[in-house]
Amino acid sequence: MATKALKTYSLTEMKDKYIGKVGTADRDEYEYELRMDVLGKMIKSARQERQLTQEQLGKLVGVQKAQISKLESSANSATIDTVLKVFRALKAEINFSVKLEDNFVKLA
Repeated sequence: MATKALKTYSLTEMKDKYIGKVGTADRDEYEYELRMDVLGKMIKSARQERQLTQEQLGKLVGVQKAQISKLESSANSATIDTVLKVFRALKAEINFSVKLEDNFVKLA
């Protein structure tokens, strides 16, 4: 009895099929949300590495503990100013890459 080989799919193929192709509104929204979740996790990780509570970090930044908690769960509601203040308080370096057409612009 012959066995049938299973077809495998890449993550990109699965995202294209179930979320939408690159450049579509649904795919852009998904990618944005994913980046904001990763940024929140990076903030949480850096805070824990510095052995700070959310309340302590909030005091350093000048915001309430609740805002730090919200930021760590997803950074999409934060202003860039708040994000920069958080990383500055954590003594962490943050760099931005901006792609304008085919050229990358590095912002530190």
